[in-house]
Amino acid sequence: MDIRPKRATTRGPVDWFTGDVWIDGIAAASEPPHARVSAVRFTPGARTAWHSHALGQTLYVTEGQGLVQARGAELQAIRAGDIVTTPAGEWHWHGAAPDHFMTHLSITERPETADTVETDWGAKVTDAEYAGQVPGA
Repeated sequence: MDIRPKRATTRGPVDWFTGDVWIDGIAAASEPPHARVSAVRFTPGARTAWHSHALGQTLYVTEGQGLVQARGAELQAIRAGDIVTTPAGEWHWHGAAPDHFMTHLSITERPETADTVETDWGAKVTDAEYAGQVPGA
């Protein structure tokens, strides 16, 4: 058994997020299956940029209310207890609802080869996309 102290909470990089987002790394396994687990806290209206994952992603919403959208799909509400699975290569974004905080656990598999990018980050989600005025942009 290995007990490690909690690492410092870090602010989400401004290139990847709009608004205030805080990340607590929980696990970053160096042995297969190379899973990375983080608790990600979004303030109201905060969200990720468009992004995709080489091996997909699972989100488990632990508190609050949020929004999620896959490119080309409708905007969807998510709440505590919801599980969101995103297949490999699917462009999507997720974040807090306009008037609620939202926290989720992000579970992402890391590619076994260093030449494969785990997460591909794109453009920031516009206010119109966030409001659902641009369906699945």
